[in-house]
Amino acid sequence: MSFATLPDLVLEPMIRAALMEDLGSYGDVTTRTVIPEGLTYEARLNAREDAVVSGLQVAAIAFRLVDPTLEVTSHTQDGAACTKDDTLMTISGSAASILSGERVALNFAGRLTGIATQTAAFVAQTKGTKTRVTCTRKTTPGLRMVEKLAVLHGGGFNHRYSLSDAILIKDNHIAAAGGIRQVLDAAKAQASHMMAVEIEVDRLDQLTEVLEVGGASVVLLDNMDNDTLREAVSLVDGRIRTEASGNVTLDRIASIAATGVDYISSGALTHSVRTVDLGLDL
Repeated sequence: MSFATLPDLVLEPMIRAALMEDLGSYGDVTTRTVIPEGLTYEARLNAREDAVVSGLQVAAIAFRLVDPTLEVTSHTQDGAACTKDDTLMTISGSAASILSGERVALNFAGRLTGIATQTAAFVAQTKGTKTRVTCTRKTTPGLRMVEKLAVLHGGGFNHRYSLSDAILIKDNHIAAAGGIRQVLDAAKAQASHMMAVEIEVDRLDQLTEVLEVGGASVVLLDNMDNDTLREAVSLVDGRIRTEASGNVTLDRIASIAATGVDYISSGALTHSVRTVDLGLDL
């Protein structure tokens, strides 16, 4: 369970953009038309199913950006488990402000809770092994920061945040540059000592060449079946770290972890999640 957070200042531009998209050029015309000026009430953000919570920090920022006078109280933390009917947050103050911020807050919280919940399910399947479950860059454009934060809330780990974080040499890089030796020699010659180097292989003969040439600290074992993964781990023998990727499903992840790989990366943690049902109720 992780209670990871980011500074509100870092998150605000993303949330502000979402609010501006929703409020449009003329604001919340429905609320302005039908809600009496000065009306106040208390709303509760409730879970309508069991889940692992994420996005409460984001939801709170959304409400406060709409109206800094709103009183927002979280009753749990991002990264905590909740059960159906739990109240996660209370928002008190201007009824108009609460209604205007509701959809953006729920959109973020529901999706991020879905990511955290799915990640927790994947992580649970690796219990008793050394394997860490990580996400990928297959995130919603513009939302990578909070989606990767949600993975942490689910007990997973983060892969690269961006192309500038590490050198990850994939099959197309190898094909374009002329081969495994060429890309690894180039990385050894030019990479900063602070920059990790990972290379993708999908066959054991490629893995053997990677180990012979040297220069990589991680090898990505792409779309290998479990028997081949087990052979790859044996071949590496702890010299570099191993990451399995491709065709990672909830039904299969336990057997992948049992092969002894160090990491399992899955785009499904972020690109194929179901939004968790959360509701804002009076």
